[in-house]
Amino acid sequence: MSPVLLVLGVFLLPGPARGSDGSALTAITCFTRGLDLRKEREDVLCPANCPLWQFHVYGNGVYASLSSICGAAIHSGVVTSTGGPVRVQSLPGEENYPAVYAKGIQSQALTRWASSFSLSRVKSVALAAAGQPVSTARPSTGKRPKKPLEKKTGNKDCKADIAFLIDGSFNIGQRRFNLQKNLVGKISVMLGIGAEGPHVGVIQASEHPKIEFYLKNFTTAKDVLFAIKEIGFRGGNSNTGKALKFTAQRFFSMDNGARKGIPKIIIVFLDGWPSDDLEEAGIVAREFGINVFIVSVAKPTPEELGMVQDIGFVDKAVCRNNGFFSYQIPTWFGTTKYVKPLAQKLCTHEQMLCSKTCYNSINIAFLIDGSSSVGDSNFALMLEFISNVAKAFEISDIGSRIAAVQFTYDQRSEFIFSDYTTKEKVLTAIRNIRYMSGGTATGEAISFTNKNVFEPVKNGPNKNFLVILTDGQSYDDVRGPAAAAHKAGITVFSIGIAWAPLDDLKAMASEPRDTHTFFTREFTGLEQIVTDVTRGICRDFLDSNQ
Repeated sequence: MSPVLLVLGVFLLPGPARGSDGSALTAITCFTRGLDLRKEREDVLCPANCPLWQFHVYGNGVYASLSSICGAAIHSGVVTSTGGPVRVQSLPGEENYPAVYAKGIQSQALTRWASSFSLSRVKSVALAAAGQPVSTARPSTGKRPKKPLEKKTGNKDCKADIAFLIDGSFNIGQRRFNLQKNLVGKISVMLGIGAEGPHVGVIQASEHPKIEFYLKNFTTAKDVLFAIKEIGFRGGNSNTGKALKFTAQRFFSMDNGARKGIPKIIIVFLDGWPSDDLEEAGIVAREFGINVFIVSVAKPTPEELGMVQDIGFVDKAVCRNNGFFSYQIPTWFGTTKYVKPLAQKLCTHEQMLCSKTCYNSINIAFLIDGSSSVGDSNFALMLEFISNVAKAFEISDIGSRIAAVQFTYDQRSEFIFSDYTTKEKVLTAIRNIRYMSGGTATGEAISFTNKNVFEPVKNGPNKNFLVILTDGQSYDDVRGPAAAAHKAGITVFSIGIAWAPLDDLKAMASEPRDTHTFFTREFTGLEQIVTDVTRGICRDFLDSNQ
């Protein structure tokens, strides 16, 4: 008779996990940030098996609120990679968050941030209540169970369309060309390719660029690895600029598998130096909303140096000249240790400053009620709300823009979209807004803002949003001006405080009105809706790009 293994297990019914005091734990994702929580102190449940290399953590012990909660929890030793309950305590902002390596996570330094959090352990009395079975049997091996569904869907936290532009010139030669293919294959696997994760394609730069395969051709790591292995060496001049321009203009079409609303990336591999100019190609890529990375491998030969048209080609080709989009590898041999940091860069979507996302591709104008009923202290709370919303977006000369108009019976343009192109200058301008005091004519203020703030940018690339803050009844009609704003393609969020009538708020808001209308009885309640407003803006942006 064959031996029989009898496994006894105890399974508890699913239910909400709870802390030691009986309160429910809030389930969060691997990448929920401290600033995503609303409560001053909250007990949360981190999931298991979060990818350590994708975490963004700033500080040590006390973390900037834009840090991943679970990443910081592992970094501080509160939990391990198996997840678990964590108590999050909100703290004021600090200066000089240090960069410290701990528990497999490298935290990053940050000069200053507006808010922080600390973490502590919290016991859970229902570890199986979240639906996890507790078994009395010892597992037969230490291997994790396979998750075929996740392999098919891919890494959803790294959803991007990525083109690998490989060097196929005579400079690299057949042997190093094969090493390059091996590196690209390993990066592809590390990214977590899948239907709902990153998609990749390959273009070979040589005398003439050749698309080896498109984004739509393969959606599993196994198929991508096979396709990369089959790529043949072409030879000729590198002509990387020609290949980069070609890729930017032709590769990322919907017909070829490009998806809307997610980052588009070209990672360029160079053996030494390019034999043509990259500056124009880099400009074209930025115009198409594509993030260009340059990975240069090995030093140029004396012969190559004589062919270089511009020694500063990297800074002119990359998405941004900030060090993030360039990477130097000394040799094609032993490149395995560079796979993880390169993949991490490609998955750091908040750094993709050339992508068209809700964070860096919108215009937001704030229409601020400066009437007498508001008062100085409440007006300061409105400015704080505006600052907190603005902080969530990447403000730059090619990114998101902020404007502000204050109104009573009259209107005063505090600053328009073209006035400030850095977040620091915008936040300073908001702090310097002075309270007007007077009556309330919201309808005229909407018309003024439409004409003087949005009209000059109506043909621009960014989507336009208007956020109206008011605490009372308008003395004029708001429906007509709001309808004109909607017709002009401006998405309107109306935020009422205290005595603001709900009918007027909904009349001003875009459709669906319920999701574009907010109300709080007290001005202090504005702080609680910052996240809802920013998420609402991003939701509308994504919907418009479907």
